[in-house]
Amino acid sequence: MKKYTSRTLVLEAVMICVGLLFLVPLYVLVNESFKSPADLSGPLSPATHPTGQNYVHAWNEAGLGHALLMSVQITVFSTAVLVFVSAMAAYPLARNTRRWSSIAFYGFMVGLLLPFQLALIPLYMTMRDLGLLGSPLSLIIFYSGHLAPFSIFLYTGFLRSLAPEYEEAAAVDGCGIMHTFWRIVFPLLRPITGTVIILNILNVWNDFYTPLLYLSGSPNTTVPVALYSFVGEFVSQWNLVFAGLVISIAPVLIVYFLMQRTIIKGFSSGLKG
Repeated sequence: MKKYTSRTLVLEAVMICVGLLFLVPLYVLVNESFKSPADLSGPLSPATHPTGQNYVHAWNEAGLGHALLMSVQITVFSTAVLVFVSAMAAYPLARNTRRWSSIAFYGFMVGLLLPFQLALIPLYMTMRDLGLLGSPLSLIIFYSGHLAPFSIFLYTGFLRSLAPEYEEAAAVDGCGIMHTFWRIVFPLLRPITGTVIILNILNVWNDFYTPLLYLSGSPNTTVPVALYSFVGEFVSQWNLVFAGLVISIAPVLIVYFLMQRTIIKGFSSGLKG
């Protein structure tokens, strides 16, 4: 057992200070959400007359109920498609040693290098021609394609670090490829699947520009776009913006805390390949 030394004490003090530093933005966010519009004190000053009416006004005026439902719908379906497609695409890429496998893998990785703005106008015109503008389906299709290369990269790296003995044993027992994948391989991907889920949830949930472009002019809107209604050219209702932000981050934080062990395990082992 290691002795508790003065060096350990200093390290603990430094880590506590760093931890408090990271809590400052969260404190400012929550503190500002309880301030009245007449409270002009600094962001670090506690609210003089805390009020919860900001949350009521933000919920009603921005239509956060419908926006949350729309964000949840788009995020859940996009993430489910990404997990399903990326895991199945990564399996042959990681296990097959033929040349086409390497070419296909690097083809997917090109998607990581190219900025998505290059395809924004052609995709917008395609969605318009298909009559999907204003529909959440357009965003699900966009995110499924846009975020697939990174998810395939994570899955492929994790699969290459897994020993193939389980699959060989399944093949000896007569399992086909699909049966082996879903009954043997996919359960082993649980750590990296947790990482893929939370990273894609963050990307889809926080995106502002794409929903503004694809859903503009329709009654459908996502949480970031709904909160933008409080920011005007001459007047901005920051107290309502902060209250709305607290409401919007709550679902993501709940998912993160429920999956944090899986996420950390996925980061520590999934990126080795």
